[in-house]
Amino acid sequence: MQAIVPMLSYEDVGRTAGWLVDAFGFRESGERFHDEAGRVTHAELALGDGMVMLGWPGPHYRAPRSHAAECEQAARWLDNPYVVDGLLVHVDDLDAHLEHARDAGAEILRGPEDQPFGRLYAAADPEGHRWMFVQPNS
Repeated sequence: MQAIVPMLSYEDVGRTAGWLVDAFGFRESGERFHDEAGRVTHAELALGDGMVMLGWPGPHYRAPRSHAAECEQAARWLDNPYVVDGLLVHVDDLDAHLEHARDAGAEILRGPEDQPFGRLYAAADPEGHRWMFVQPNS
């Protein structure tokens, strides 16, 4: 297992896990956990040798997109094309990954663009978490 495992909170873990698999190419790598009502409260996703955990912290949690819809200040801090709090993911073929994500309905925030370290783009998932995908220079 990797030394640091990012954990992201979601309002709908099950739906978002499926979307991340479809749009960004993750695979479910662990057991899903459910509460008494059948809601998915935990899922584990992998891509290459990396892993991320998704969780539902409870009914009072608001995802970035929901928070921004209810709060002017949150809307302002999300009003940019950059990753505010999110993940950096290395991919082998950035342009193919971008097209697949776009076709799956990902909100493309920035790119593709070439940087000194490689080619990148940034996207938001349906709940507003931000992801940066990079194809590092060889």
